[in-house]
Amino acid sequence: MELLKILREEKSIGLKGGIYHQTQIKLAYNTNRIEGSKLSEEQTRYIYETNTIFIENGETTVNVDDIVETVNHFSCFDYMLDIADEPISEEHIKRFHYLLKINTSDSKKSWFRIGDYKLKPNIVGGLETSLPSNVPIDMKNLIEAYLNKKKVTINDIIDFHYEFENIHPFQDGNGRVGRLIIFKECLANDIIPFIIEDDHKFFYYRGLSEYLKVKGYLTDTCLSAQDKYKKILDYFLPKS
Repeated sequence: MELLKILREEKSIGLKGGIYHQTQIKLAYNTNRIEGSKLSEEQTRYIYETNTIFIENGETTVNVDDIVETVNHFSCFDYMLDIADEPISEEHIKRFHYLLKINTSDSKKSWFRIGDYKLKPNIVGGLETSLPSNVPIDMKNLIEAYLNKKKVTINDIIDFHYEFENIHPFQDGNGRVGRLIIFKECLANDIIPFIIEDDHKFFYYRGLSEYLKVKGYLTDTCLSAQDKYKKILDYFLPKS
């Protein structure tokens, strides 16, 4: 819980250049990039630090939704820190989705339902997900089973992530919401959190698609990401 305390403190005082600052940028950049954002890490940093965007060499346009969802993700992360030590709930999960998708082009679609479960069935990566009519009970059962665990381990968090992505409760934004839940639950259970990087997207998607056959693919990807974030911790929070 020491990391959560430090992240909250740096957020509250607006500290620049610290672990909160770096985590905001790295998480927003990678999680959005995995989902197709074209913004670079430097552009993401520029948005965070200056509230402006620059056009990189060779670019002629920038997708407005990429910018909006980057800014929205910063707000999602702050909300996640505020509720990190509370038990995960459907209310929290829906709030993540609302904060992520507000003011995007999706939010203007009457059927999209930002901050609420999907109305239309979807297939992701060739795999069927929960039908809209089944999502409420599937989410309720997933959360209840998870909260009944006496001591949550990193494997439990990875299991939850797989099940969440398999349900795919929202029309879009499930991956980003799911990865925010991972970070939250690691903080809540005193586990070193991690950021799935865009460079490891293939291994991450393979891990999800083959999880029931070989859990090790996704687990190893997450543990590798955890090792990388631990190096950031070692820099900012060296042991005395």
